Amino acid sequence: MTPERHQRILDMLNKRQIDLTVCMEGVHKPHNLAAVVRTCDAIGVNDVHAIWKNEVMRVGGGTSVGSQNWVNVHSHESTKEAITRLKEQGMQVLVTNLSDTAVDFREIDYTKPTAIILGQEKFGASDEALALADQDIVIPMVGMVQSLNVSVACAVTLYEAQRQRKLAGMYDSPSDLTQEQRNKVLFEGGHPIFAKACKRKGLPYPEIDDDGQIVADDDWWVKMQMTKDAWQDLDQ
Repeated sequence: MTPERHQRILDMLNKRQIDLTVCMEGVHKPHNLAAVVRTCDAIGVNDVHAIWKNEVMRVGGGTSVGSQNWVNVHSHESTKEAITRLKEQGMQVLVTNLSDTAVDFREIDYTKPTAIILGQEKFGASDEALALADQDIVIPMVGMVQSLNVSVACAVTLYEAQRQRKLAGMYDSPSDLTQEQRNKVLFEGGHPIFAKACKRKGLPYPEIDDDGQIVADDDWWVKMQMTKDAWQDLDQ
């Protein structure tokens, strides 16, 4: 890993907003999934949540190539499970929805721990999500259409969150990512070939030093050069 790449990854990690997230409820079109993840990376969102409804899909390809390497995508089987987990983390849960109780999305205080629920492309958020969320939000429109594309709505809302957080200085101090989380990103982002080999062979990730280089003992390096079956036989 070059010093420049190491510094760029460190700068990115220091701006990660671990208490700001998006939860996609049934969003299934690949270009929307990909665009949401790409926007989250641009804003500094570290974790994205997805509730799979009728089919199991995985974010990949399209505009998410590259960005998904930096954003963790967590899957949930139900809306209740996802929102319960988010509230357990102290998040205020918002849901995009055109309703009488919805407030302008700019009236929300996004400096608080926040999760934004994005509903399915055709039908929007489910009744369950609306019932469990703390607040409906709406993006005002004066044209003939009443809704934006889900990925566009995500971008508009997250950039308001970024604006507020930047004014509050929340991008100025290092994030609360654990050392283990930071090391994982540094290793996978700075040494992708070794990271793939570790996953393939079942080897633990080594530490990364302050210069971005791998810190590992001789045993780790020997196993890295052997097949998994060979070093497992050696251990026995």
